Amino acid sequence: MTDVHILIAIDGPSGSGKSTLAKRLAKELGLIYIDTGALYRTIGLHIQQKGLESTDTVNIINALSEIDITMRLENSQGKVFLNGNPVGDEIRTPKSSIYASDVSKIPEVRTFLLELQRNIAVRNSVAMDGRDIGTVILPNADVKIFLFADDEDRAERRYKELIAKGTNVTYEEVLNDVKWRDNNDKTREIAPAIPAEDAIMLNNSGMQEDETFEAALKIIKDKLKL
Repeated sequence: MTDVHILIAIDGPSGSGKSTLAKRLAKELGLIYIDTGALYRTIGLHIQQKGLESTDTVNIINALSEIDITMRLENSQGKVFLNGNPVGDEIRTPKSSIYASDVSKIPEVRTFLLELQRNIAVRNSVAMDGRDIGTVILPNADVKIFLFADDEDRAERRYKELIAKGTNVTYEEVLNDVKWRDNNDKTREIAPAIPAEDAIMLNNSGMQEDETFEAALKIIKDKLKL
């Protein structure tokens, strides 16, 4: 598949497993994996480091001129750098989720990142995950999947992921964060986190990672007639 330009959009709410799925699909199909959520989280990290509130829109917009975000391809994955420094698990905490969700509602922030994301897709065949990939970033994607699951399922997955990384957090905190971010992302005026009209819905409630992967892979192969 390396000689064919293919764009796969994986959208869905927090904790649905879209990043894990997109990574596996990229590896299986020989594509570049792009985690767009990490880009918003990186801007949120910079805002946190400046001591600004996530809702301080004016100063967040002013701070964009200080931010240099680059994505380098390492092992077929996009590694994010903030002002030359690699970004790690510090962007995956519940607090970072709040900052990412709030800054993503600001039109100037979305415009700031839009060109970066699209340029990567122009140059490469990609599996890109986020919340508005199929609707805004890659509206002409060859395959669009909207991955979703019950609140409790998603919170449990995210909780286990954070605990495994040594993050001190409770399940209740993660569940509240999931519900809060869902509402925040769905109701924002700019690029709300809703399925594209031509997206294929995939409910992975109660499904294991392998089951989700096999279901998504079948969707892609059927759609592309592979």
